[in-house]
Amino acid sequence: MTPADLATLIKQNAVEVLTSRDLDASVIPEEVVVERPRNPEHGDYATNLALQVARGIGVNPRELASWLAGALSSDPAIDTADIAGPGFINIRLAAAAQGEIVARILEQGADFGHSDHLSHLDVNLEFVSANPTGPIHLGGTRWAAVGDSLGRVLEASGAKVTREYYFNDHGRQIDRFALSLVAAAKGEPTPEDGYGGEYINDIAQRILADHPDVLSLEPAQLQETFRAAGVEMMFEHIKSSLHEFGTDFDVFFHENSLFESGAVDRAVRTLKDNGSLYESEGAWWLRTTEFGDDKDRVVIKSNGDAAYIAGDIAYVADKFSRGHNLNIYMLGADHHGYIVRLKTAAAALGYDPAGVEVLIGQMVNLLRDGVAVRMSKRAGTVVTLDDLVEAIGIDAARYSLIRSSVDSSLDIDLGLWESQSSDNPVYYVQYGHARLCSIARRAAELGVTHDDADLSLLTHQREGELIRTLGEFPAVVRAAADLREPHRVARYAEELAGTFHRFYDTCQILPKAGEEVAPIHGARLALAAATRQTLANALGLVGVTAPERM
Repeated sequence: MTPADLATLIKQNAVEVLTSRDLDASVIPEEVVVERPRNPEHGDYATNLALQVARGIGVNPRELASWLAGALSSDPAIDTADIAGPGFINIRLAAAAQGEIVARILEQGADFGHSDHLSHLDVNLEFVSANPTGPIHLGGTRWAAVGDSLGRVLEASGAKVTREYYFNDHGRQIDRFALSLVAAAKGEPTPEDGYGGEYINDIAQRILADHPDVLSLEPAQLQETFRAAGVEMMFEHIKSSLHEFGTDFDVFFHENSLFESGAVDRAVRTLKDNGSLYESEGAWWLRTTEFGDDKDRVVIKSNGDAAYIAGDIAYVADKFSRGHNLNIYMLGADHHGYIVRLKTAAAALGYDPAGVEVLIGQMVNLLRDGVAVRMSKRAGTVVTLDDLVEAIGIDAARYSLIRSSVDSSLDIDLGLWESQSSDNPVYYVQYGHARLCSIARRAAELGVTHDDADLSLLTHQREGELIRTLGEFPAVVRAAADLREPHRVARYAEELAGTFHRFYDTCQILPKAGEEVAPIHGARLALAAATRQTLANALGLVGVTAPERM
């Protein structure tokens, strides 16, 4: 019985208790809170339901708790239900009910933890979206890991997810990139506000090799040649780096296409026609202050050129027109203003602004021996995705970026993540999975199986702790999806690995040499198999491998 199952059972009993006493059962909340007590001696789970609803029906909380505890105690899945404090109920499950969790995991396999509760969502998940002016920096790398994991978590919760990369190939930054390439090709210094680093010279030399006469072109044609070729080469490098990192996309959307297709003009015309834009000082403005912005925003400048927000508006329209009812943008720390602007754009276009969500990610810093690592040979002044992977490997890089909330800046200690010790979180979790695989191999050699295992034998305290931790996985995945916080899955994996290691140190899973195979060995082997499956499922949602040997 998982916490969700117990919550359902408690609610059913609460409805029956109140109804039988002619009391209003509608005061019972939709979701009943079930938690694990801090002290395991108090029980397996606890609920504060009696405290929540007692006032609404005019009953003393302890009296209501006593009624509910009595009803629960008569259920075969409940061993004991005791009242504590002003009206808490501590619950201990029957051994057979705990064993049901193990059986369910073994039956569901890779699907354990999955649900369909977000099946109503068609999600456009846009993340990374780094400009094609250089390799992906650490901020983009964080989104590459977190965004991919969030997509996995949303899909595990039933949502349809389209992973999208918005390719910024329009505007002044691209012009600066092209001018930097031209300067490198001519052997000239990097222009002011240009891009430096070995990669600029490498791309320039490749373009010269492909177009030997390019430097003889007129200035405008020369810059366009370097722009087009340079953007394409940089784009291919970005896609290759992301693929090696385990992050792939369904759609690569080019910003420039919004202008070339007329989508920007159509969006602006729609907003003018419905009165969402107003003219002032020769420019056209969007009323973003109506949605909490500090000032309205210029969409069309007084010289007739489109402001940057015009492309954003057209892009919002495009996403909704493709049938997505939830559009998640994962943006950098300096993009807080986009939250209001994008929601305003959706509302002005006639769409539900709740269909736009913006997640803001904070900065990432690399440390070695407490000293910041700042320089990249390839990119000049920033550390890139490729640098991080080269330093600590793909699994450690992904896990280190995913396991913390994106709301906070992140310091990554390279020494820690390089180490093969229990201090390294990803090593600790992966070692747990490898140890479980080793147990399975040893069991096969000994002829021990968990077929028809008597799971009611799993009554040891460490067994109970492990079973309860396993039972929490579906709720963890659900919360990670609902709150858009995949770090919850990584942290859960660490908790599960730790709980398993404590179980392993206390409970003999397989018979010792010369010892007869007993029913408890089959039961514990089943528990180990369920733990192995759940760890693999969690690591899969994080996008990290689950090794069988280490």
